[in-house]
Amino acid sequence: MLFFLSCNNINSEKQDKFQYLTEQFADLKMIRYKVPGFENLELRQKKLIYFLSQASLSGRDIIFDQNYRHNLRVRRTLETIVSNYPGDRETEEFNYFMEYTKRVWFSGGIHHHYASKKMEPKFSSEYFINELINETNSSQDYAFPLLEGEDKMDLARDLDDIIFNSKKDSKRVNRDAGIDIILNSANNYYAPNITENDVNTFYQRGIEDRAPEYGLNSKLNKDNEGNIYEQTYKIGGMYSDALQEMIYWIEKAKDVAENEEQKKSFELLIEYYTTGDIKKWDQYCVQWVKTQTDIDWINGFVEVYGDAAGRKGAYESIVQIKDMEASKTTEVINEYVQWFEDNSSIMNEHKKENVVGVSYKVVTVAMESGDASPSSPIGVNLPNNNWIRTEQGSKSVSLGNLIAAYSGAATGSGFLNEFCYSQEEIDRAQKYGETADKLGTLLHEVVGHASGKINEGVGTPKETLKNYKSTLEEARADLVALYYIMNDKLVEIGLMESLECGKAEYESYIRNGLMLQLRRIEVGQNIEQDHMRNRQLVSSWAYKKGLSDNVIEKKTKNEKTFFVVNDYKKLQNIFGQLLREIQRITSEGDFEAGQALVEDYGVQVDLDIHKEVLERSKQFNSAPYGGFINPKYTLITNSNGEINDVKINYPDDFTTQMMEYAKTYSFLPHVN
Repeated sequence: MLFFLSCNNINSEKQDKFQYLTEQFADLKMIRYKVPGFENLELRQKKLIYFLSQASLSGRDIIFDQNYRHNLRVRRTLETIVSNYPGDRETEEFNYFMEYTKRVWFSGGIHHHYASKKMEPKFSSEYFINELINETNSSQDYAFPLLEGEDKMDLARDLDDIIFNSKKDSKRVNRDAGIDIILNSANNYYAPNITENDVNTFYQRGIEDRAPEYGLNSKLNKDNEGNIYEQTYKIGGMYSDALQEMIYWIEKAKDVAENEEQKKSFELLIEYYTTGDIKKWDQYCVQWVKTQTDIDWINGFVEVYGDAAGRKGAYESIVQIKDMEASKTTEVINEYVQWFEDNSSIMNEHKKENVVGVSYKVVTVAMESGDASPSSPIGVNLPNNNWIRTEQGSKSVSLGNLIAAYSGAATGSGFLNEFCYSQEEIDRAQKYGETADKLGTLLHEVVGHASGKINEGVGTPKETLKNYKSTLEEARADLVALYYIMNDKLVEIGLMESLECGKAEYESYIRNGLMLQLRRIEVGQNIEQDHMRNRQLVSSWAYKKGLSDNVIEKKTKNEKTFFVVNDYKKLQNIFGQLLREIQRITSEGDFEAGQALVEDYGVQVDLDIHKEVLERSKQFNSAPYGGFINPKYTLITNSNGEINDVKINYPDDFTTQMMEYAKTYSFLPHVN
C-alpha cells in the first residue's frame, strides 16, 4: 500500500478558524496549539494527561536555575513588578520592561534561548531601580526574592549588575575557540570556579561497557580546598523541592497508567529522582523504550546542548498522545531502517549489522515544560545513551500538532519570493516544501540518529569529540536525511510522490544554511547554537566541495545574493561524502578532524551576507523564533471530590500564563 504525506492536508491547516498567532515581540512570536481528540479520550487517559502535565510544570523552576544561577531571583523580581507595580503602565519604558520580562520567560532566563548571549534591556537601570523596584511592594502571591538580611534595595543593586552589566556572564554557553569553555559559560551546571580541565579530569574514565551518562544529573562544585564534587539532582539534594512535587504527581499517574509496563517505568523514574543514581536512569530509559502506550511522555534531564562540554542534561518534559491516523502514514519507515543502514554512503565497518528497536510515530503534544517550552522541538529521538540505542533501540516522535500550529501561524510566502532565485524554485517550495520538511525531520530522527556504530575500544562521542559532539551528531543525522531524500526508494515505499520533493528540500536546506538562519543572530556574532552550526557546516562544506562543478552556484540578481542548486545528484553525492567523513570521525573518535570541520565551516559568519540577509528581511513582519502557549486542564469533580472529567481550554495570553505558572509552580529556593 502506498502512503503519501499530503501537501493538501498540511495546507488545509491554514484554513482553520483557530487563532494560532497571538502576539509578536522582539524576535519572538507566541503561538497557541490545539490538542485534537482530547475530549474523546477515556476518563482514565484524561486523568493521566492531567497528572503528567502537573508533574511536568512542577519542574519548571529547574530549567531557569540550570540556565543561570541568578535567573530565579531575576524572574521573581520581574514577576513581582508585573503583579504589583502601582505606577503608569502606559509609558514607553514600562512597555520595554514588559518586553524584556516576556523575553526572560521565553528564554528560561536572561540569556537568549538560541544565541546564548545576555539580552540587553531597552529600559534604563535608573528606571528599573528608582521607579519599578522602589515603587513596588511585595504581596502574598508575588514577593521580592530577598535573601536573609536583605531589603529590596540590596536586591536592586545585585540585579543591576546582573542585568545591565553586559560583560558579566555575557554568554550562557560559550564555545569560542581558544578559551576555557566552562569558565566562560554562565550556565549553572558548574560552579563559577570550575575549569574545563576540572571537568575533563573529574569525568575521565576508561572504556566501560554500557556506561551511563556520567554527570547528566548533577552540578559540579569545587570547595575552598580545591576538592571537586557533584551536587546531584535528587530528593535531599539539589532541586529536591521541585522533584518532590513531581514525584507526587507521578505517583498519581501510576494509578491510571495504561498498562503494567508504563506503571513500571513510572516507578523507575521515581526511584531515579529519589536516589539520583545515574544507572537507575538507564534502567528507566530501557523500560521506557519497551513501553508502548497511546499516552506517553518525555521527562528528565535530557539534552546536553546547554552545556559547552556536552555533558549536563537540561530538564525537559513533553506529554503526548499518539496520533493514530498520521502514524499509519509515517510508520512505514520503520520497516526499512536496515535497508537505509545497508545502503548508506558510510564505510561498511561503521554500519550496524542489525538496527534494532527503532520506532516512529506522530504524536499530539498535550503539555510541555522545561527546556521544551515555550520554544519546542518538532521532532525527538530518545534515549541519547548510545549503548541503549544499540541494544534496545529508541523512540522517535514527530510533534504533529505543533507543526500544524507553526503552519497555522505562518504569515505568508514573502521569504520565498525574496530568497528564491527563480519562479520554479518558488513553485517547488510551495508545492513540496512542507512535505519535504516533515520527511526530512522523519529521516533525521528515525534513520539518522539510529545509524552507524562506534569502533570497538573507542569511547562514546561525549568522551572523544567533547564540545563538538552535539554539532557533529546533528550534522550526521541531517546528512543521512539529505542523502536519502533524493533516493527513488522513498518514492517506491510511498513516502513522497516524486524526487521534486527532494529537490525542494535541497534548495530549502542550502537557502537556510547559508542565508536565512542568519536572521537569528546579531551582526558580528559567531554561531553558537549546535543546530545552526550544523546547518552552516553542511551547507558551506557542500558549497565549497562542489565549486569546481558548479553544483551550488552563488548568483546575484538585482544586487541580491542567491545560492542556486544546479545539480541535485552531484549534491547528493557530496552529502554522502560528508556523511561518510563525519561517521568516520564519530566511529574513530577523531577529535582533531571533528574540531577542524566545525571551526572551519560551522562557526564564522560571512559578514556581508549576514548584513544583506538582515536588510532584506526587514520588510517582513515575522519574528524568526516561535514558541507556544500551553493549553490549560481543569479537573471537574463531584460533591465527593471524585474526578468526573478533565476540561481543556486554550489560553491566548502569554503573560497571564506565565504569571499563573509563577504563582502555582514555584517550588525552588531563590538560590540553589
